[in-house]
Amino acid sequence: MRRHFDPATVVTLMITLALFIIALFEKGLTHDLLLEAGVFLVSVKLVMAAYTGSVRTERLLNRLNDLEQGILRLEGLVLQLTKPQRQ
Repeated sequence: MRRHFDPATVVTLMITLALFIIALFEKGLTHDLLLEAGVFLVSVKLVMAAYTGSVRTERLLNRLNDLEQGILRLEGLVLQLTKPQRQ
């Protein structure tokens, strides 16, 4: 999971969480806290979207590597079959 989160993302999330906790104690359970919670949830959503994109990209790269290996195997077979045989 660490390979999907760069240090800047982790730092940003921690700062946002710290500011949210400070706002919770500073403002209490008031209407303004909903705004702070919204900002925090947007940050979490952005991190989740980045994580999902990273996982999907890695999965796609694995599939592309598998396809490349299959094509190389097929090319090798075609070369073997089309090579003139010496008698």
